Amino acid sequence: MTNRRPTSPSGHVFTRRHVLSAGVLAGLAAGVAAATPDRAQASPFDPATRDSFDAGSRGSLDPERAERIRPSGDPDFHPVKFRLPMPTGRKALGTTAIHLIDSSRPDPSMPSGQRELMITVWYPAGMFGQAPFAKYMPSRTAVEVDDLWTGDYGLALPSGSFDFANTETHARVDVPMQRMRHPVVLFSPGYQYSRFVNTAQVEDLAARGYVVVTMDHSHETPVEFPGGRFLPGAPTAEPAGPAEIRKAVETRTADARFVLDQLERLARGENIDAEGKDLPDGLAEGLELRKIGMFGFALGGYTAANTMLEDERVLAGLDLDGTLQDDRLKGPLGEVAERGLDRPFLLFGSAETQRTDPGKEYYDRSWASFWEAQRGGKLNLTLAGTKQRAFTDYQFIFSQLFHDIYGEDPIITSVMKALVGSAKPARSVLAQREYVAAFFDRTLRRRPSLLLRGDSSKFPEVRFTR
Repeated sequence: MTNRRPTSPSGHVFTRRHVLSAGVLAGLAAGVAAATPDRAQASPFDPATRDSFDAGSRGSLDPERAERIRPSGDPDFHPVKFRLPMPTGRKALGTTAIHLIDSSRPDPSMPSGQRELMITVWYPAGMFGQAPFAKYMPSRTAVEVDDLWTGDYGLALPSGSFDFANTETHARVDVPMQRMRHPVVLFSPGYQYSRFVNTAQVEDLAARGYVVVTMDHSHETPVEFPGGRFLPGAPTAEPAGPAEIRKAVETRTADARFVLDQLERLARGENIDAEGKDLPDGLAEGLELRKIGMFGFALGGYTAANTMLEDERVLAGLDLDGTLQDDRLKGPLGEVAERGLDRPFLLFGSAETQRTDPGKEYYDRSWASFWEAQRGGKLNLTLAGTKQRAFTDYQFIFSQLFHDIYGEDPIITSVMKALVGSAKPARSVLAQREYVAAFFDRTLRRRPSLLLRGDSSKFPEVRFTR
């Protein structure tokens, strides 16, 4: 073995702390492949591997760890900044974070005594001059997510491997919105996931002319408030039970409806930010609130469906590989799975957890029940060669990390297959972007799409399951 330190194509230097032996990698690939897939609620950790992670340390983040970017005692260590896929839309992007306080819901743990949320609005930008690009995550959230992902599946990566706080997105901070009205789409993340880990999908929709509003769900997903106040996500020591999931869906649904209320206030010219910060010019005028959609990953998909059940303002919804019941194996069915909806909804599943075949291990009767009960338009797609977390930024972030260090080592290919499936990240991202956009284009803009008429030679990895 050479003594030369490996470097990435972008010039990052990796020390021996990054370099995993072939034996460790092979064991990792086998271990991950054998692990139980996420229970469709997509906690960052599978039940089979939770015991190997000291989740108790997450409850209150050590201030010294929160300020750390590189491990102490290793001056050559360089956290990895990754590259977000370029959006396919033609519009320049802007983004702004907004702090919201819901005076109708008490929360004694918050300084205000009321429920507090953070949302990020991504939108088509107007003239922006030299405004800086937004970072992928705020600093404290970045440390929290790095701690989760470096410990995930016992990957043996050094804490601080991912430089989320200095990775740049394609959106510029607080720039004016393009002077026209745009349909609005809400996004809810997976269980305990940050609102930022589906940024590739969100940016692409905004670049195609949508205003996309992403939500963190306080006390479950990690959230950072203005001034650096940080609220960790829910502990991950034990899998959430059906009662906890039901409560989470109800809380998330109330969050989504509250956000819609606040967007209506914003459109009337009110400043909805809790600190009263100046919001981007044109933001209020650019919201087309007669055309609202919602999508989510895993539990966020369940949230999207449940929000539509309770709020007719949402005209179309999309579920990225999330069950519609409180436990995929035990139930009970969610009300939306039993009743269906009278507006269009798309089920988009991974190959591993596609839930339509009663003979398969991962059968989920909530999808079958919803399909039978659904009264509005309905589609059920499968993305071949994928596992659940291929529907997040996880797939290309880990792909870049491993391939930048190790190149096309066959063991890395095995590890990636075990983590997110065998689909090429670039193809997986592109397919998701095209079908998500086609669905909202058809349902919110009344733009027909050939992609939604049946299997396409352009995207053979996407299959119409029903």
